[in-house]
Amino acid sequence: MKKINDSVFFLGIADRERKLFDQLVPLREGTTYNSYLVKGGEKNALIDTMYAPFAKEYLDDVKSAGVKIDYIVSNHAEQDHSSLIPALLEIYHDAVVLCSLKGAENLKNMLNVDSSKIRVVSDNEEVSLGGKTLRFYMTAFVHWPDTMFTYLVEDNLLFTCDFFGAHYTSFDLYADNSPALELAAKSYYAEIMMPFASFCRKHLALARKINPAMVLPSHGAVYKDPKFIFELYEKWTSTEVSGKVLICYVSMYGNTKILAERLLNSLSKLGISAKAVDLMETDEGELAEELIDATGVVFGSSCILSGPHPRLVYCAYLMSILKPKTKFYTLIGSIGWGGNLIAPIEANLKLPSIEKLDPFVIKGCPKPQDFEALEAFARAIADKVAELKSA
Repeated sequence: MKKINDSVFFLGIADRERKLFDQLVPLREGTTYNSYLVKGGEKNALIDTMYAPFAKEYLDDVKSAGVKIDYIVSNHAEQDHSSLIPALLEIYHDAVVLCSLKGAENLKNMLNVDSSKIRVVSDNEEVSLGGKTLRFYMTAFVHWPDTMFTYLVEDNLLFTCDFFGAHYTSFDLYADNSPALELAAKSYYAEIMMPFASFCRKHLALARKINPAMVLPSHGAVYKDPKFIFELYEKWTSTEVSGKVLICYVSMYGNTKILAERLLNSLSKLGISAKAVDLMETDEGELAEELIDATGVVFGSSCILSGPHPRLVYCAYLMSILKPKTKFYTLIGSIGWGGNLIAPIEANLKLPSIEKLDPFVIKGCPKPQDFEALEAFARAIADKVAELKSA
């Protein structure tokens, strides 16, 4: 347990050995699960709890505080934050769980929490701890519909659960505002929050309006200077078009790689910000980071039997889940005896209002006339970027 001030204590636990989050997202250095103890003059509250594998360590930490727990605030019912609520209720029989209406439903369904132990709170409702006041803000879809913020009024501290989080363990208590933290927060935003960008903009505005002295998320470090994370979210959630073109490719015998590299070079010469990534060397987290500001995506594929490489289809499906603000897509590729590279990608790419540009597909290895045609293809992409940036 680490002291934030005389009334607030950090009960976070670092899980540095965890390699995957949600069985999907690779973790560079593990993650943390943060819980906070708030001591009032009359009552005490835990803000979020802990992931079940760390039950003994966490419960020992709570008991060592030597206080009765009167309230357990569940800002979000996902199990990495809530799974020890039943264990805490066994220890602190009179404790009451405070959560949103949807949070109550989720806690009952996922953890069998007794309804009699739950008190649903509403937007702007306040609960007194005696000299300390908890105020609740309903902040649905950052990133579940049950999410809320808890604000400690007298101390001007904002507990945001997953919002503003990061899978980051290189800290003692407070954020170091380093490039490594920025990258971890960016990856977290891309993988968890980007599908809900409009809600993120809305609740970022709320957080700015509250103007807290600190932001205390449930993954990663405490932000003693919230401006750092606020400005990053302002950039990532912006609806402005960056003009960046992302070329995602898989090349079996080098032909598609040649096309990808030639296209990258041509776009760069035309003044277009572009990046090529080999999907066989890029994990989901890295791809998600690149998609945050990708105005256009070029799929580059070799032909497997009569269709695209499965990694390209997976990339399209992942884009559909993450919902980046990508405005257009197209394809480059090389086929052997025949096939349709684009159809399986289109079938899995479900983004509203995304525009398709004509693909560029050759047979076999690229020839001089193919390179000439590829230059025209690059100019068409550059024209589309210019059109979008001037709109």
